Amino acid sequence: MTILNQLHLPEWSGVLEILVLAVAFYYLIIFFHGTRGAAVLTGLVVLLVVLMFVTHVFHLNTLSWIIQHFTVYLVIAFVVIFQPEIRRALAELGTQPVFSGNTENREVVDDLVKAICQLADKKIGALVAIEREIKTRHIQESGTTIDSRLTPELLASIFYPHTPLHDGGVIVRGDRIMAAGCFFPLSQRYELSKSLGTRHRAAIGFTEETDAVVLVVSEETGTISIAYRGRISRGIDEHRLHRILNAILLRGRKQESRLSRVKKQLDLSPEGLARTDRISNELLDENEARFYKDL
Repeated sequence: MTILNQLHLPEWSGVLEILVLAVAFYYLIIFFHGTRGAAVLTGLVVLLVVLMFVTHVFHLNTLSWIIQHFTVYLVIAFVVIFQPEIRRALAELGTQPVFSGNTENREVVDDLVKAICQLADKKIGALVAIEREIKTRHIQESGTTIDSRLTPELLASIFYPHTPLHDGGVIVRGDRIMAAGCFFPLSQRYELSKSLGTRHRAAIGFTEETDAVVLVVSEETGTISIAYRGRISRGIDEHRLHRILNAILLRGRKQESRLSRVKKQLDLSPEGLARTDRISNELLDENEARFYKDL
């Protein structure tokens, strides 16, 4: 009897289950790749596999029984480790895009860049969160409601020293300043650099819980930083800031599926920023070509 005769091929229902599981695992790997909990979960899985192999080879029955029952709690560990990512993903699936790439929103980006650069030139500390799909009403309630149209002059004046609302964060939704003097949650990650101040940690903490983009101006050096998806990049100049905001906020999100938006992570490393510049240039070239085509 050959090996092929001994094989039992699954029925159509079994094939369907295999396909569903394969697709599910594929998208899970893509979504969680590069997140801060991925290394922890990978190390845990590797450790369990090694322990199970050792216990099987050396017939350590008691230890094998403990490990087999411990694997049940991996689901709980998975939820705890990836809690911020899971909450943000579920929130994104149930919301609609705020920015759609029209002319009005491009003006908002220009106003944001102008105000941030003015504050950076004068070394005035600032913390501005740009709300996207996930709403931040609970954080807005910790500050003072403004609900006024965004202008560079108004945004810059909020952070001038000795003004009532300068100490805290500003939340922007669309083309309006919703609230000022808000308390942003601080990141509790132990691996963050000790040189990061309270504003930078608040920016990271805010982006860990939401899909917002947070802009930071250092009061000591006037350096501009941008935080997104729990990551932060420092030392951003005006040109780079404009390109990054365009790439994040105005990159034609209506053409992307919600699942694609959930799994997409922006890399704020030097390589990621270079890739963002390339994407921005491609989008500008496409818009210019479409403009001449319409003529």
